[in-house]
Amino acid sequence: MDSPLTTVGLPVALGIIMFGLGLSLTVADFQRVRRHPRAVAIALVCQLLVLPVVCLGLVVLLDLPPLLGIGMLLLAASPGGTSANLFSHLFHGDVALNVTLTAINSIIAIFTLPIITNLAIAYYDREDSVSLQFSKVVEVFAVVLVPVLLGMLVRSRRPGIAAGADKPVRIGSAVILAVLVIGILVDQRDKIGEYFGDVGLATGLFCAISLVVGYVVPKLLGVTEAQAIASSMEIGVHNATLAIYIAVEVLDTTEISVPAAVYSIFMFAFAGLWGYLLSRRTAKVAV
Repeated sequence: MDSPLTTVGLPVALGIIMFGLGLSLTVADFQRVRRHPRAVAIALVCQLLVLPVVCLGLVVLLDLPPLLGIGMLLLAASPGGTSANLFSHLFHGDVALNVTLTAINSIIAIFTLPIITNLAIAYYDREDSVSLQFSKVVEVFAVVLVPVLLGMLVRSRRPGIAAGADKPVRIGSAVILAVLVIGILVDQRDKIGEYFGDVGLATGLFCAISLVVGYVVPKLLGVTEAQAIASSMEIGVHNATLAIYIAVEVLDTTEISVPAAVYSIFMFAFAGLWGYLLSRRTAKVAV
């Protein structure tokens, strides 16, 4: 999809989203792991190990076409998105934990994302036509982390400006992602019915499982309700824009970006519904 939407709009969109992440970060967010090591470790294990295995199981069970299967694993390897913080705030999660998880996982993903994606490429024996070089991923993360650092700089030097810009940037990020998703679906409109038939069930199940696993596993392992909600939103709300960017600009295959685009449609609806159900449950327990 070689169009202004991807060559200009996609990098700008990713930059705005990552700048918004930076506005919410301080150095203390990286240090907070020492105060809540259990909650952070459980959430990271779920996101980095459990969910990719679950995703692979869905890909194999549903017998997805190779490029869509690779796109699913690329999505599973992507870190949490900034929208996770918003959902966590709305449904009384530990937003500080969300911020810490997003910050740490965005760094870890530099190494885990190419490993998981290349394993998927190898599984489908597509090394001859698709490859995700580690150096390219480092270049991508170097570019996207610059806006994060700029956002952190604004936060530290001008906290009032950062606070005022936080909400507009979050809303803008959601709008930008919606535009990207629509653009991809329009670009692939001749096959969109086929894609939804192939990957709709997989992405819907993966989204639901991600949200539930992100809540249930931490709760079973003894973390607080607020931390479990934060973990659920962090694991269920992926940085789909990053997955789309890597698929289109690095792997140069729009079809690989389709799972991330379709997942985004489920993601906001399912996260809102799941958060509402958790809020109702918490309210009943409190009574």
